[in-house]
Amino acid sequence: MKRRQFLKIGSGFSIGFLLPQSVFALSHQQITHSNMSWQPYDSSTVIDGLSAAFDYGIKSFDENTLALFKQSGISALNATIPSPGDDHKTTLVKVQATLDLIKRYPKYFRLVTKAADVLAAKRQKQIGIIMGFQSTEMFADDLSQIDFFARQGVRYMQMSYNGPSQYGSGGLVSDDAGLTTLGRKALARMEKNKVLVDLSHSGKKTVADAISAATRPITISHTGCNSVYRHPRNNDDAELKAVANKGGVIGLYLMPFLEGGDSELTAEALLRHIDYAVNLVGEDHVSIGSDQGVVPVNDGPEYREAIRQEVKRRIAAGISAPGETPNRPPFIAELNSERRMELIAWHLQKRGYQNRQIDKILGTNLLNLYREVW
Repeated sequence: MKRRQFLKIGSGFSIGFLLPQSVFALSHQQITHSNMSWQPYDSSTVIDGLSAAFDYGIKSFDENTLALFKQSGISALNATIPSPGDDHKTTLVKVQATLDLIKRYPKYFRLVTKAADVLAAKRQKQIGIIMGFQSTEMFADDLSQIDFFARQGVRYMQMSYNGPSQYGSGGLVSDDAGLTTLGRKALARMEKNKVLVDLSHSGKKTVADAISAATRPITISHTGCNSVYRHPRNNDDAELKAVANKGGVIGLYLMPFLEGGDSELTAEALLRHIDYAVNLVGEDHVSIGSDQGVVPVNDGPEYREAIRQEVKRRIAAGISAPGETPNRPPFIAELNSERRMELIAWHLQKRGYQNRQIDKILGTNLLNLYREVW
């Protein structure tokens, strides 16, 4: 595995995205939790604010994988198209490959560029693919590239990844200089193009500057709450409240940064963050940005050993993410299902959430944000 691939994993991508295909689930029966259902699920608009429907090097799917897409019940997802570090040329190739796959499988996918497309995908039992960028290398210093990629259908753009960008600082930068002059112009350009500005991975000053400069609602698509567990990838109360006060939505992920320790995560870790966020910013401003693929991993000995060895190599190379440990896989095993969003709903219902609240968290809040921004 190349060093840049290591960095992608450590920067927040699910390790599962980069492991051999043999570790992904092939059997629906293996990962279905039929006794943990939420009755309104199949009639609800379900949106994952940060996910991946497929590996962008793939050109076709087998019938089992296509069946999992249908069974997921996901109406739309924000799919990161380029990997952080990808230049303009590579990004173009990946955008086109994504569009080609959507065109090849019209019964399963639909390109989403406006809120109405999400609803159409829901009616047709497709997954709406919202193309998103988590990094800025593809733009270089040419702001017209924001216009160009927006015309291609990109609807999420981040101001930075974990490191410094030409627009601002990532969350792992020791000296966060905030939004740059070019970054302020870029943010205005994104808003002009009706692109949703995403502050995930950004440093605290960059987040504060961007929220202050924004004139439209924004998002932090995949994060956790620092008041529940402090981690460089999570956000402070002031940041979360500022996003909500701007009319935006925060998304909570299923990554290992929800709590400390060495053991694997449970659903309870995610639920604690959801509870806290709802109490802090209100039920209209919370969503799920899982940072997971639709197809679950085949969580067996081969996968766990691959994870252990990969993390050990990353730690030895000094490129592991803070808190990364060999015995903690980058997902929540209890939610390892193509219907993970329904499992989250089931847990929320058991916790006392009303159906209307669950419906908001699972998708309506993001749909309303899309209506406002797009």
